[in-house]
Amino acid sequence: MSVAPMIDWTDRHCRYFHRLLSRRARLYTEMITTGALLHGDVARHLRFDDAEHPVALQLGGSEPADLAACARLGEQWGYDEINLNCGCPSERVQRGAFGACLMAEPQLVADCVKAMRDALQNPERVPVTVKHRVGIDRVERYDFVRDFVGTVAEAGCTTFIVHARNAWLQGLSPKENREIPPLRYEFVHRLKRDFPSLKVVINGGLTSDAQVLEQLQGADSPQAAADQAGGGPVPLDGAMIGREAYHNPWWLASWDRLYFGEPGSAATREDIEERMVDYMLRMQAEEGLGWYGIARHMLGLRHGLPGARRWRQVWSDHRLKGEDPRQVMALAHQGVERAEHAGA
Repeated sequence: MSVAPMIDWTDRHCRYFHRLLSRRARLYTEMITTGALLHGDVARHLRFDDAEHPVALQLGGSEPADLAACARLGEQWGYDEINLNCGCPSERVQRGAFGACLMAEPQLVADCVKAMRDALQNPERVPVTVKHRVGIDRVERYDFVRDFVGTVAEAGCTTFIVHARNAWLQGLSPKENREIPPLRYEFVHRLKRDFPSLKVVINGGLTSDAQVLEQLQGADSPQAAADQAGGGPVPLDGAMIGREAYHNPWWLASWDRLYFGEPGSAATREDIEERMVDYMLRMQAEEGLGWYGIARHMLGLRHGLPGARRWRQVWSDHRLKGEDPRQVMALAHQGVERAEHAGA
């Protein structure tokens, strides 16, 4: 189980929060472009807390030499995986000739993967993985993604994280690209059947344990049954959760028990909130950071509970930026108590 890389969301503070909820889930950085690392502030982009392990660095780029240099940096900074983005459909990413448009050039992606692996001191300990779509634009043939995976696998990539939708490079916003192209879970299962030695992780549209278990266990599903040529679903190696993990983060608190067979944490939502306040105070003392930009990542912590709306309002109130986060937490809980008392 892993939390997807999400631009503007899965920064180091978000990952620290998610790690408090699950000890085992794999966490991913936002996509970081090769240009940002080669010509920008490396420490700002790559620093992370040791508590975040296992944590993966996702790179965006299409020049093998640049990706190799950035992969080497990722290994030096202690990341557990280097992931190449071949799935982002945004116009800005397309102008840089990377992201989902790379699926049209599988040999280039293979060259990038080989260069990245060759640049690492220990490519077995720090694997190079690829996150991609099942197709681009209106190309909805299984053989397109099959050939892409086959070509890239020959370069040494053994883990493929498959967003089970096409990426439409024209006419849809990134948000629409996460919702409008139909889900094709059967393509992901066929990849696992055709490449049984590869690790295949599914991504896209998963919002509940029932859905995740259906994919991981290979249970019958309407999508797979509809694809007679695919021969039905097979067990997959993992699932990556995106926006549902961000908006409803308490879901992660059950992952260690349900998916990793380990005792779940006994921490309550209130315990997690207090630990985040401790983290905010540490960031303030060590780096001069205010709590406001950190707190935004935990606004879904009380999702679905009485008083959640008032609790979110307090933690997102910019007028309180100058207050001690402990005082903000106390105010937030006063709102929760009033809501609970009123039966809201």
